[in-house]
Amino acid sequence: MTIAGLGIPDSKLAEEITELVRDTEPPLLFHHSSRVYYWGALAGKRRGLRFDPELLYAGAMFHDMGLTDQYSSPNERFEVDGANAVRDFLRSHGIAQQDIDTVWTAIALHTTPGIPQHMHAVVALVTAGVEMDVLGLAYADYSDAEREAVVRAHPRSPRFKEDIIQAFYDGMKHRPETTFGTVNDDVLADKDPRFARDNFCSIIRGSAWAG
Repeated sequence: MTIAGLGIPDSKLAEEITELVRDTEPPLLFHHSSRVYYWGALAGKRRGLRFDPELLYAGAMFHDMGLTDQYSSPNERFEVDGANAVRDFLRSHGIAQQDIDTVWTAIALHTTPGIPQHMHAVVALVTAGVEMDVLGLAYADYSDAEREAVVRAHPRSPRFKEDIIQAFYDGMKHRPETTFGTVNDDVLADKDPRFARDNFCSIIRGSAWAG
């Protein structure tokens, strides 16, 4: 599918990314990740940014891989698990380390507001795509035709908002401590009444330092 002249890169690398993510993630996350690519690419075109579509596609498609059983670790943030997964994949395909670092950073920071938009275009656009699909940020910046075309190709589930919150929770509930200081903290607090948030000030006061 091509929208405003933008489509999934026509390359063997992109094809393998699609196959791997489709075989690993449930349809909810696969379609969400696919939409993230289109929202990010459209935002990049609208902003006049220069970016490598393959790198953006890799970042968008792998950004939630850390929520899957195959790539989830017991003690890392899910964003880091996804970033590590794309790092290993791109390295196995001979991608330059500088490009790998860019995609790694894009995934690691995609739930960290206020920073990605000041970084490399790929980093900024992965976050822009996620924020559009999950939060509806910059919704009005996309035309009706663009929104309809993307959702037609990669449908949102009837209860997408609740479904994506549940997917986040399912991917993080076994490692709640990794959500400290992130928006993911809110997901656990919303879904699990037993969840107790850590408090940054309490951690400071309880540290080994005197004073």
